[in-house]
Amino acid sequence: MNFDFEAAVTAPFRMQPGLRRLAPGTPQLTPLAPGSRHQREKLAVLSAFPQMALQVRGGFDAMPALHALAAHAAAEHPLAFAWDGHRAQALRLGTAVAGTEVQHTAAGAFGLGDEIARCLRPLAPQWRLAGLLSLSFAEDFAIVDARDATIPWLAVALPSHWEPEAKVGRPFAEVHAPVADSALIVRASEALVALVTGQDRWERFVWNVTGHPRLHAHPAHVDPERWPADIAAGWPAGAWWRTERQTFIQVPEARQSVFTIAVECRPLAEAITAPAQAAALHEAVATMSPAVLDYRNLTAVREPLLQWLSNCR
Repeated sequence: MNFDFEAAVTAPFRMQPGLRRLAPGTPQLTPLAPGSRHQREKLAVLSAFPQMALQVRGGFDAMPALHALAAHAAAEHPLAFAWDGHRAQALRLGTAVAGTEVQHTAAGAFGLGDEIARCLRPLAPQWRLAGLLSLSFAEDFAIVDARDATIPWLAVALPSHWEPEAKVGRPFAEVHAPVADSALIVRASEALVALVTGQDRWERFVWNVTGHPRLHAHPAHVDPERWPADIAAGWPAGAWWRTERQTFIQVPEARQSVFTIAVECRPLAEAITAPAQAAALHEAVATMSPAVLDYRNLTAVREPLLQWLSNCR
């Protein structure tokens, strides 16, 4: 997922935008292999409870941004996705969406071979292109609108402990207000929206240590007891390294950008193997404020986490 550990894990830890310009030619999307972990989890979400992932503010037209996203996907990954301005085709998945019509073009490479089309057809017509893009790429998507600094549309099947239905239509500053130590981000929210909907391409990285192993982490489907009471005894068993790479695909004619979110989740012991990584993560966690530790649900495991990282250095 192109998570940049050195850029993301710094000390002293601070909640900050952390934006950096993308180098020319750097991909922003990650094509999914048929039956991959991301695709299976997204299929489950979009088939069983799409209303938790697909959200739009009343009256908002997402099609200009979706068409821009489809064009970007086809230009960046022509072997995986095609777009002619009307018809989008997932070349590896045997499925296309022409307007709002779902077309099963070839047998897929996993399951019964028509899983993608069977998932898309029950969706409301205006969501079928978004569904195809979501199942074709690892990234989730949201639209940032500079005209009112809001997030009026989301297609987020793999949220990291937040609810898409609680964020849709809200100002960018309100969305980030509950984040611990987020005063800098909130104060700069209008400038940030203008920046990420401008001409330059940007990326940022987010990370956490969590007790939840799945990519899909909607609060309604996560154990409210985020860590078992005896987690420290077997540490780091049951601890997972969750990361996000976020980028922005500009839609300048609409003063919007498509916010992409690529989630990965691996066992902590498999993800943090180099002494330099352990040392950097130790310093970052050690310098987190109590508010940040609480927000990230790390208060209960701070000491065993720091001790394990010390032993890895």
